[in-house]
Formats: sequence, structure tokens, C-alpha cells
Amino acid sequence: MHVLMIAQFFPPHFGGAGTRAYNLAKALVIQGCAVTVVTAFRSSNNNNEGKSKKRLSYTEDFEGMKIVRTRTLNLTYSPLSLFFVYISFVFSSLLGMYYVRKIDVIFVMNPIHFAMFSAVLYKIFFRKNIIGSVDDLWPEVFYDSGAIRSRSAKKFLDFVASVCYKLQSTLIPVSQGYVNTLITKYHIPEEKIVVIEPGVDITKFNAIKNLEKSNNKKIIMYSGYIGRDYYDMETVIKAASRLQSENILFILRGFGGDPVRIKQTIDDYKVKNVEFRTDVLPRDQAISAMKMADIFLLPMSLVMASDLGLPTKVLEYQALGKPIICISKGEPGRYIMRTESGLLMKSNDPEILADLIMKLLNDNNLAYQLGKNGLDYVNNNLTLEKIGERLMNIIHKVSQKS
Repeated sequence: MHVLMIAQFFPPHFGGAGTRAYNLAKALVIQGCAVTVVTAFRSSNNNNEGKSKKRLSYTEDFEGMKIVRTRTLNLTYSPLSLFFVYISFVFSSLLGMYYVRKIDVIFVMNPIHFAMFSAVLYKIFFRKNIIGSVDDLWPEVFYDSGAIRSRSAKKFLDFVASVCYKLQSTLIPVSQGYVNTLITKYHIPEEKIVVIEPGVDITKFNAIKNLEKSNNKKIIMYSGYIGRDYYDMETVIKAASRLQSENILFILRGFGGDPVRIKQTIDDYKVKNVEFRTDVLPRDQAISAMKMADIFLLPMSLVMASDLGLPTKVLEYQALGKPIICISKGEPGRYIMRTESGLLMKSNDPEILADLIMKLLNDNNLAYQLGKNGLDYVNNNLTLEKIGERLMNIIHKVSQKS
């Protein structure tokens, strides 16, 4: 079985989208599939060395996969420039046709509503069906955050999303929270939807050693994307300001979003027990740094669409066997409660967050048990081997329809 995956974000990009694409591709390799991934160049700004410097595309082998990398635009980050970067990948990803031969199914990953344009052309050329991974509810997250208000823009984007979803033989949302929108708004038949969580490469987490702490402070950590449409860093900073007399250090490691605003918030509240780090670490170093945490934070912004997903970082937190404090009214909170791996609050009240942090720090047995529950859950349900088995069932059915 040969699977073609189209994913603009893929390692060494290890944000949520890149991690999910890697996990699914690796899960298929474990199941014995041949996997070809069409993705963007290694570095986000396309400043690549060696053979890629003067080329529009090149191939490489990576952990049993064939990777086809294509050049995209190099623009300063902004919502508008990001749109053009996405569009550039729609066109450059078609260069992958030069390197791809016989395939059995097309797997479209990220960003799904852009990558679908090139996936459809691959579908026409190879006459194979498309499986789509729904990582986020686009464009709904932009509506809920207020980024898009125009009725005509919403109508157009809803039309694009509807067409993209309906062109896929099977949709694989990462969260049960997305299913209702897919069925009721976009009229996707329920039998075409199969929820599969992103999974976690537990072997990599087990293989990396812990770093030594430079002090004896308890570490409360957030690691991942820091955009305000998804995560509420201000509540975390306010909670930290209430705990400055405690032997606690907050480490917020993030990328994207608005780091200047977060730094300004830390200054405004005169918080001395928060370290905000924006340096991007190699994957093994990032995992080592995460292993220092005593408690992980998942502060969802409570914007409806963003609070319906299941961030990949939750599974990684669980894989490290540490308790989680979650701010959520949606699927992340339900998942934490279902797996009994953390404490939940349904408001952005910094006083409650500070109290929950102290509750875990003062009750070692509770903290240990919550961390163990999360680790047991991913070991029993969400390893790449188990995710791969579920994916193979879908791929066999879809490939037979081609």
C-alpha cells in the first residue's frame, strides 16, 4: 500500500500541524505502508543550504518515508502574508508529481482547505480517492475570534470549506468536538466521518533523558503555539502574579501569535516568576526541556471553535506522565476529565488557576495519580501502532473505491 500525504507543515516543523502529520505518516510506516510526503522546504524562511539552495524541489529519505520538499514564498509573518505562503504551496506542491509514481490513496493534511486544491489535481491525475484530516475548524475559528466579520467573506469561505469536505471520501477529525459542525453545517454524511486522535510517538518520549533542574523550584509549564485565538496566556500570567511568594517558576515556551503582547503583559503585571521563551529547539531538546515540568497547563481561550479541538500537546503532556490543569468548556476539558489526567476549570479566573496549581503542588499523591492516568491512557490507546491500525482500516476501504 502506497500512501501520498500532502502536508505543508512537517518535521523539522514541530508545531501542532507538523507533529500531527508526522505521527500519522509514521503510524502508516509502522504498518508497512510506503509513504511519500509532499511538504515545504525544511526552514520556515526557505533559507536552505546545500542541494536545496538553488532548486524549487528536492527529495530526501526520513525515517522510512520519502519526503518531497518544495519551495514556498518567503514573507514576514502576518495573516495576509501567511495566506500567500499557503497559496504558494498549493502551486509548488504540484512539483511532487514529478517524483510520485503509483499510489493507492491521497492523504491531505495541512492546511486542509489550501492543500485540497493540489490534492484534487493529484486525484484527477492518479485517479485515487482523498482522505482528509480535520486538524482545525477553518474558517469557524476566524469567525469566533472576530478576525472575519464580513457576511460575504463568510459566505464565500463556507462555500470553499463545504466543497473541500465533500470532495473527500473520508474525513478524519482529530476531535469528537468537530463532528457536529461537519454534519449539521456542511451536511457531511456521518458514515464518512471517523474520529482519530493524533496519537503520540511514545518511544521518542521514553528515549530522551531528563534535564537537571538548575534550582529546586516547582516548574509550571506551557509549551506550544501561543496565539490568543487559541490559548489564554494572560490568565496564566495573572495567576503567576498571585504566586510570586511561592517556590514556583512558570515557563511559557511558544511560537507564533503575538509574543510582543505576551512580553508586555508580563511587564505590566511586574511578574518575576515567569520565563517566556520563544527559541525553537530541536525535537529531542524540546522533549528534554518539557520533562522538567511538574505541572502542564492547557489554557484554552474559550473561543468556541478553538475549544472544540484536541491539541496534540495534550497527548504529549500525558506521555510525560505529568498532571495537567486545563481551562476549557469544550473537548479538551472533556478529554481531560474522561482520561482522569488533570484538573479542569471552565472560566478564565486567575484566582482559581492559582488555587488549582497549589492544590497539585500540595498533594503529591493526586499529582502522581493524574499523571499516571494520562500516561496509561496514551500507552493503551494512542500509540502510533494503535493509531496506524485504525488508519489502515480506513485506507483499505477508501482505496477499494478508487
